[in-house]
Formats: sequence, structure tokens, C-alpha cells
Amino acid sequence: MVPEHVLLTPEECEQVLKEYHIDAPQLPKIHVTDPAAKEIEAKVGDIIKVIRKSTTAKQSIFYRLVID
Repeated sequence: MVPEHVLLTPEECEQVLKEYHIDAPQLPKIHVTDPAAKEIEAKVGDIIKVIRKSTTAKQSIFYRLVID
């Protein structure tokens, strides 16, 4: 039931931030203690890509900044 969580590389993070013309603190947040963040060993400051199944678009992608 939990959507797929993928830890982005620094290069992918930079690309996402440029694509959306934002800074990392403007992203929605996820706590480092979240079970999904723990599972992929995310650290504070990392960006996680969340891939959710969608009935209309097949999948939707969201990005989250890992915070303390």
C-alpha cells in the first residue's frame, strides 16, 4: 500500500530543482524518521521521489525533502 520511494542522486536533485525553478526548502517535507525514508536510508537534506499509482495518469510523481 505504500508508494515507491526512490532516493535521488545529487545530479537528479539539481535537475529537479532546475526543472521546477525552486530551491530545496520549497519542496514538501518528509521526516527522516518516516518508515519509508528509513527503509531507503535517507539522510536530512536528501530529496526523495515518491511514485504513486494514479487511476487517470497511471502514475504520479512527487518530490519530498528529508528533514529532521
